[in-house]
Amino acid sequence: MIWLRKIAFPCACVIALLLTVWTLGALYFDLPFPALRAPAALLYLILVTLAMLFFRHSHKGLVIAVAGFIIVAVWWFSLTPSNQRNWRSDDLATAYAEIAADQITIHNVRNCNYRSETDYNCTWETRSYDPAKLRGVDIFITWWGSPWIAHPIASYDFGAQGHVAISIETRHAVGQDYSSVRGFFRQYMLSYTVSDERDVIRLRTNYRKDEEVYLFRTTVKPQMARHIFLKYLQRVNSLHRHPEWYNALTNNCTTNIAVSAAEAQQRRVRFDWRVLLNGKMDEMMYENGSLITGGLSLAALKEQAHINPAAEAVGYSANFSKLIREGRVGFTENLSLSDMHSQTHPMAAEK
Repeated sequence: MIWLRKIAFPCACVIALLLTVWTLGALYFDLPFPALRAPAALLYLILVTLAMLFFRHSHKGLVIAVAGFIIVAVWWFSLTPSNQRNWRSDDLATAYAEIAADQITIHNVRNCNYRSETDYNCTWETRSYDPAKLRGVDIFITWWGSPWIAHPIASYDFGAQGHVAISIETRHAVGQDYSSVRGFFRQYMLSYTVSDERDVIRLRTNYRKDEEVYLFRTTVKPQMARHIFLKYLQRVNSLHRHPEWYNALTNNCTTNIAVSAAEAQQRRVRFDWRVLLNGKMDEMMYENGSLITGGLSLAALKEQAHINPAAEAVGYSANFSKLIREGRVGFTENLSLSDMHSQTHPMAAEK
């Protein structure tokens, strides 16, 4: 068909352009020789551009662009992640866990005391928990700048034994900061940072600029919470032994949460565009009944879930975790199971 041919070539050109942009990024960010990164990317761009112009009346230019992408992609996928780098002091160690039926012992639990975002001292602790004491899962969601992008942190509630916060993020070498663009390439190791809430939460509420943190109680029951927690710890142990590349699209904070939750429930990961644009994660969880709402609208629930003022007032108190939860939906002390069900999603009674 003539009309199909007319649109096929422009579409192929757009695809070739996207592949070329990715290839330029791979060369510019991931080539192992820093001095050659910019020249190699520029040379590649010149060669592909010349090929497309010279063969603009045929498909040879497209073939050359795709072939160049394939060659670079084969090299790029061969890059090996490593835990052997000059790590920043807050990323110095990776957690690992010893798992038994009646006790879970987690090594290298991070507990940093901050004087500012960049001035801190960190200790790495060993902490033990009784799986039978796990009561539920809380979710912290941090927004900064765009409403479409956020960072979730799961926290497991062991009652009197405390909370275990696990933040899925990038592990930074000395002199390395996070870049959303670099996150699509092979720049960072994936890290499951197991930490004290006074560390990973207070850093975001009290010291980082323009970060707003919200705390929600999930409807996950204790038995399922244990399954999800164990899936997290399996990933923690796996990454301790075998590092993985972080990827802002495919291997990030939200995709890993979705995978662990699906595996714990022995189901497939349910596709939802808000897993990728995770700034809408609260909306997704509210709609599927994953949050205790107290019958509030999402806007009202989110308003009362904002913890920055409370965290700033509490400071480094030993009761940090308890005090930032006081008076918030889902965190009534000794909340009974029947009470919890009465505070779930406002549509739950209709189901």
